[in-house]
This record gives sequence, structure tokens and C-alpha cells, in this order.
Amino acid sequence: MLIWWAIERNFESNIQGHFFFPIKEIASRLGLLPGSVRHFGINANVNSVLTMADIVLYGSSQDEQGFPPLLVRSMTFGIPVVVPDIPVITKYIVDGVHGILFPQHNPDALMRAFSSLIADGRLSEFAITVASSGKLLAKNMMASDCISTHVKLLENILDFPSDTILPGPLAKLEELSWNWNLLEGGINQDAGDMPDEDSTQSVVVHALEDELTDLMDLRNTSENQTDTIGDFPTEQDWAVLQEVEQIEEFEIVEKEELEDRMERDPGSWNDIYRNARKSEKLSFEKNERDEGELERTGQPVCIYEIYEGTGAWSFLHHGSLYRGLSLSTKARRLRSDDVDAVSRLRLLNNTYYGDILCEIGGLFSIAKRVDNIHRRPWIGFQSWRTAGRKVSLSPKAEKVLEESVQGEEKGDVMYFWARLDMDGGVSGSNDALTFWSMCDILNGGGCRNTFEQAFRKIYALPSHVEALPPMPEDGGYWSTLHSWVMPTPSFLEFIMFTRMFADSLDSLHLNSSATNFCLLGETEAEKRHCYCRILELLVNVWAYHSARKMVYLDPHTGLLSEQHPIELRRGFMWAKYFNFTLLKSMDEDLAEAADDGYNPREPWLWPLTGEVHWQGIYEREREERYRLKMDKKRKTREKLNERMKYGYKQKSLGG
Repeated sequence: MLIWWAIERNFESNIQGHFFFPIKEIASRLGLLPGSVRHFGINANVNSVLTMADIVLYGSSQDEQGFPPLLVRSMTFGIPVVVPDIPVITKYIVDGVHGILFPQHNPDALMRAFSSLIADGRLSEFAITVASSGKLLAKNMMASDCISTHVKLLENILDFPSDTILPGPLAKLEELSWNWNLLEGGINQDAGDMPDEDSTQSVVVHALEDELTDLMDLRNTSENQTDTIGDFPTEQDWAVLQEVEQIEEFEIVEKEELEDRMERDPGSWNDIYRNARKSEKLSFEKNERDEGELERTGQPVCIYEIYEGTGAWSFLHHGSLYRGLSLSTKARRLRSDDVDAVSRLRLLNNTYYGDILCEIGGLFSIAKRVDNIHRRPWIGFQSWRTAGRKVSLSPKAEKVLEESVQGEEKGDVMYFWARLDMDGGVSGSNDALTFWSMCDILNGGGCRNTFEQAFRKIYALPSHVEALPPMPEDGGYWSTLHSWVMPTPSFLEFIMFTRMFADSLDSLHLNSSATNFCLLGETEAEKRHCYCRILELLVNVWAYHSARKMVYLDPHTGLLSEQHPIELRRGFMWAKYFNFTLLKSMDEDLAEAADDGYNPREPWLWPLTGEVHWQGIYEREREERYRLKMDKKRKTREKLNERMKYGYKQKSLGG
């Protein structure tokens, strides 16, 4: 029988003389053979010793801050432990159940502990029971502490929005064990890492073999198991290898220098000129096409995945269908052709507006001079959060989407796949969630009132006219998270309306005298990202009342189902407010005011969210081009008249 006495490395010299000899005396009284009690430092191979030990005695000269990992390992191996009754140990181990506790510096208590564990020079039935209970305890000992600590960490670092249902208190946690069935695969793979008494070749094993040769008659065997020197390179081998590499490098450099000094036939001047012009045409900066652009060649649709920060990289997709849209210049993916939204729209470089607009700012950046970056008939957007919520498109759904946009059916169709759930009550009851009630929940209870004020301000509606567009309660799905695809002209029309709506929201925000005031948020995080959630839901109001066909695409199965059919909207749509001609005229009026320098307020958000174009700008540009053309004709005519009158003039030599 072998008893292993484990102590701290820093206190070995102080404890051995004070405590080791009483333990030897106890072992002799119990009738154990000499050498049964051993001490090994913590720097030894612990696993190999534990496989041979029958009892582990743990001693500590100071108060531990945490449960000793050595005891967890011993209990996991099914070895009974004898431990001091310090608070950090008694918190987990019950005396006589999971191990034996003893008062420190009390040899009599140790004698009683070992007496209960040893019978006739072997482990007693009581010791086997204690070892079994300790093994079960070690398996899930730190589960409750780990879970509770993780919950406290999340409570301290996460700022939950006001509409989130918070988890219960820590006191109600009932899960005190690990879910081992989820870890079985990793445990089976790591099974080979467990110590094997037959295969372990460690310093401890060799030391024990040397000490127990007389008792076990293994002297001859141990002499034959001498350490063998492997076939490792010596210092001389490394020196020879280094010398060979230096010679090879010298020869390569010498060969290159000789080639540079040799005369070469450069060819005719025409060949040199032709090669130079060819290299200019093949310049990477001007004509080289990116790999991602080549993959998207011929694709009818491109989905821009909006993200901000390197933490979202793992949720982004790759392939010809997707392209990243970064809201942070410093957090773009390496070696990718992701679009830098900040460089395309300088407004996003302003931290305040970048936070207050969120992902809708990425849509504004794509819509600005869209032909420079997007030349496809269909355009889509998807937030990086869809992958985290498991509502991103599967390969099957992607194929269905590509086939749908290439089909015979054309027109204003919006496909969306991240739906806004409204299953909060029985349909027709007072508790059933509607579109506007869900919008209120997501915006601190101020969605309806704020939307009505912003909508009224856009169209200058009087106070007695209803300004909240009706939304049906037919139980259909609505889109969210900017996860939709629509024709590119429809997208530009939507952005035209969204720019005016965001500017109206900003005017309501600026008119408030309260500091850090937000009509759409309660927590600090919601106030910082004030317009984000209401702008996410704005596409539903625009698509419904502008008579766009809305089709829900199941992100997993790829099934298509039309939502809110146009025939059923006839009596509800406010089409007159979403007419393209009206929106275009309103957009031109704002552009004319911005071009003339008439700013209704400072700062004015609308001109900063995209292009400022109206008919007067086109006419002014046309007049400028015509003036330059006539100036060029006049100078050419004057030059010809002067040449006909005075002839050619030759410059004097050196002049």
C-alpha cells in the first residue's frame, strides 16, 4: 500500500521536518511496510504517482484561496483523500462521505483517519465507499460555482434592452451538474491523455523502481531499462548545416550579380514602347479586378452583410452571393473586398450619427452613387446578427432565392427571411401583439407617437388629420434585421423615403431641450442607438403602403409564402403618401434648399445622408459643359486666324 503525502512546493522545507516523521510513525503503527509513505514535490509527474497511490494525504500551511486542484484530480481517480478542515475544503467535502477531515497539527486525528481507511494492510470497505462518493463529487464539484460566476459576469457586462425578459435570480438555479452528454465526444478523444501505469515513463516511476528493488526483486529488470539516446542532431551537425546554407546563399547572390552585369539585347524601340504601354494597361490599381468581383460576375443579386467590429467576422458568409459592408474602417476583414461604408458616407465618421443610425447608415452608403459599386438588378441586405440568431439563409434557401429573382415574374417584390415574431397572444384578443404594439415594445413604448409626429412633419399634415399609417392584424410575418432582397430601383425609392423620415426623426430629437433625450429608448444603450430599431421596421410600412409584393422565404427550408396579399390591402393602403412622383418632388425640394444654402436647422441631417441632386443642378452642369465647349471653340478659331495672318512662328534657338 502506498500513501502519497501532497504539500505545497513553497513550504516543503518547513513542513517535512515538522510533519513527515509523525506520519511515518502512524504508518508503522498501522502495520504498513517501510517505504509505504512517500513524499513527492508538486513538480513531479503527479498522474503517474496517483495511479499507484491508495490514499492521498493533503497538507497546507496557509489558507487556500480556492479548492486545491490536486485534490480534484485525486478524487477523480477514485482515491480516498485525507484533508485538513480548512474552510475552502469543508465547503465541498463532507467528513466521512467524500473524504476524511482532520484538525491540522493533530497526529492523533490522523491516526484515527487512517485507522478507518485501512484494515489488515488494505483499503477498508469504508475507504472504497468514500472514494466512490468523492469521485462523483469531483465530477460536478465546480459546476454550480462556474454557472453562478458566469451569470454574474453576464449581468455586469451586458446591458439588456428594455423589451428583454431578464433571467431569474441566482438563488433559483437548480442545475448543479454538467451536461456530460454534450462532452462525450471530447472526452473520448482525450481518453488517451489519461495516465497509464504500464506506459508512463516518468522520473517518479524510475525513482520508485530504484528504491523498491530489494523488496520487489527487480534489480536486473531495472538495469536493462536504461535510457536510450535518440537520433538527435548534435551541435556539430547544426554547424555543418549552417555552413552549407551559407555557401548556397553565397552562390545564389553571386549568380544574380553576374546575370545583372551581362549585356542583354533590349530589342527594338517599338518593342520596348509596346511592353511599357501594356504594363500600364495591366496596372493593378486601375484595371485589376478583385477576386470577389470576378466571383459575382453574372450574378443578378448581391447581398451586403452589415457588420461592425472584428467580433462579427465569424458570423459573416463567403461566396459570390454575399459581400461584406463594414461600418468601421479599422475593423474590415483582411484580404476581402468588403465595402467601407465610412469612406463612402462621411456622416458615419461622426461617432454620434454612426451610433444613432446603426445599420441603416450602411444602406445610405450603398445608395450614394450606387452605380459605382452595385450594377445588378437586385440588391439585398442582411445583418450579421442573423447568423447568431440562426435565421440566416441555408444553401437550399439561397438557391431558391437566386432562382426566384431570375424567374419570369418581375416587378416590385420584396423577399425577406428574418421575420418579426408576433405570437404574443390569441388573435382577436386584447393581448394579441400587432405591428405597432410590437414596435412600441422594441422602442421603449414611444414608437407610435414618434412615428406619427415624424410622418406628420414630412408631409406637413394638420393636427386633425390621422398621421399613423394603419397596419393589418392578419397574423402575417414582417421583416426585421435588414434581411431582405428587392429590385435596385425599388431600393433607391425606399432610401429616398427613409432619408426624409430619418431627418424628421432627427428634428424631433433636436427640438427636445432635455440632454441625452431619446423618444425611443429607456436604457443608456437604447438612447445611444436611438433611431436604430424604428428604422429597421420602416421597410415594412413602406413596402405595405407602396403596394410592393411581400414574400417570406423560410431561411431553413426555402419555402416561399406571400404575406399580406395586395388584394387584401386595397382599403388600408395610404398609396398617395408613398407615390414615387410625390416622393421625388419632395426630394428635389429638399435638394434645391440644400443647394441654395437654406438650412432649416443646424445640423441638418438630410444632405449628409446621400446625394443632393435636383433639376437645377443638372441644368447648371449642362450650361457649364456648354460654356467650356464654346470657350474651346473660340480659342481654336483665334489660333487659326492668327496662324493664317502671321504664319507659323519659330522660336529662337535657346529661347
